[in-house]
Amino acid sequence: MMKKVVIVGGVAGGASCAARLRRLDESTEIVLLERGEYVSYANCGLPYYVGGVIPDRAALLLETPERMHKRFGIDVRVRNEALRIDRSRKVVTVRGASGEEYEEPYDVLVIASGSSPLRPGIPGIDSPRVMTLWTVPDADRLRGMIQERRAQSAAIVGGGFIGLEMAENLHAAGLDVSLIEALDQVMAPLDYEMAQVLHGELLRNGVSLHLGDGVQSFREEGDGVEVALASGTKVKADCVVLSIGVRPNGALAKEAGLEMNPRGGIVTDAHRRTSDPNVYAVGDVAEVEDFVLGGRTMAPLAGPANRQGRVAADNIQGMDSVYEGTQGTFVAKVFGLAAAATGVNERTLTARGMVRGKDYESVILTQHSHAKYYPGHSMLFLKLLFSLDGRKIYGAQAVGKAGADKRIDVLATVMRLGGGVEALKRLELAYAPPYASPKDIVNMAGFAAGNILSGLASFSEWDAIEKSRDAIVLDVREDWERKAAPVPGVAEIVLGSLRDRMGELDPNKEVIILCAIGSRAHTAARILVQHGFRNVKIYPGGASFYHATHSPTP
Repeated sequence: MMKKVVIVGGVAGGASCAARLRRLDESTEIVLLERGEYVSYANCGLPYYVGGVIPDRAALLLETPERMHKRFGIDVRVRNEALRIDRSRKVVTVRGASGEEYEEPYDVLVIASGSSPLRPGIPGIDSPRVMTLWTVPDADRLRGMIQERRAQSAAIVGGGFIGLEMAENLHAAGLDVSLIEALDQVMAPLDYEMAQVLHGELLRNGVSLHLGDGVQSFREEGDGVEVALASGTKVKADCVVLSIGVRPNGALAKEAGLEMNPRGGIVTDAHRRTSDPNVYAVGDVAEVEDFVLGGRTMAPLAGPANRQGRVAADNIQGMDSVYEGTQGTFVAKVFGLAAAATGVNERTLTARGMVRGKDYESVILTQHSHAKYYPGHSMLFLKLLFSLDGRKIYGAQAVGKAGADKRIDVLATVMRLGGGVEALKRLELAYAPPYASPKDIVNMAGFAAGNILSGLASFSEWDAIEKSRDAIVLDVREDWERKAAPVPGVAEIVLGSLRDRMGELDPNKEVIILCAIGSRAHTAARILVQHGFRNVKIYPGGASFYHATHSPTP
């Protein structure tokens, strides 16, 4: 018997569900309701369209109603908004493009209504100069502000994905950019020390950073906006872009009596079914399993939304398909750097009551993006979080000019397949001088983690040099390296002279050893430990990480 599936919402989850449904069954009647003008567009590409990197607006439109109908036989109705769901009668009340209301019956309903940018009740936030970037019309308005109204400056509120991408793209469009973030760092999925690398990159590119300072009010002033911050600072700009988070569009589901979570998301099972077996939910509006720590969470990411749409379609068509959770893998471009991560960060583990050294361990490494002797290499920083038995990787973060995405994808795959520290050691990864090193940083993360777990190595905190007042900070780099990139307040003994000069050091004091990236520091640490030094630690990531994280910040 032919079934009818009505999908509320397009873009990632809804459109992918519709396409998969059709590929599985030609006879299913599929109706896709989208309240906006566009059924499927590249919302992740919007900042680059605003900044002119993507000049052709049409490139963002992945599918049109006409193409979806012709290719898949799907009845796509844009500017048709679902108003109510009557689950007892299995109908959706819809407001059509011309304003009329009608009822659309269904056998199975898929809710893919997505999320919307937060606009909290800050005084002055309703000014037309205070904008968000979430849809194609939003991008058009911002482009108009730049090209037609000749905006010269912008204030971005929020240092997440969109905020950082907008900082780069508005700067590229010639605007003076201020970035305001209530937290003490940008890119919240990264731990603070990894975010410090991004802070330096933003400052080097002329972005004015206001960290740890929330917005109190917006006030129109002439042709611009004055943004008043909690510290008393006033930031003036021609326009403001809000990027302070999203909330799920769950009102339709809530009013229909579906089970909801405290954050306004729809409760679902692993098959993407809601509390009503005839209703499925996918994408930003639906909660998912936390793949790393277990429990339920919200993960507004395009990749997971696409996969959820596919899983829902499989189950609607009688297959047994399971969505096994989201691990939060992402990558973002921040001027000349890429920031990528998978799994959870250390702040999340701490919030769960986990203690480093008791419940988990971490290591930070620095390595060249490819063989040092091949031209064009750059520094890559990697942080790994892992269990004390080495069997579980909780998360990883990478920041660098090249290779961050590749390494995080490898680590995300190892995590998804249940691998731990030993798996990282055994990985056989592609090597050629222009692309990598014989011992890739992912392998090195496994070696370093294994050394920690076996007691062969101990690492200091990333800020230990300035905080460890009584420790000896020993720099084992060559003289020319220290002159090129000095670290203040260190003892200087070149590694090759350490065995002859270790008598200059107090074996009863804590010794923190520093080199360029960490490998020589490990060798030096092994020398000292085997000669009776009791408390020897390696500075994580070496002088390269020290300088990357100790750039001047506000």
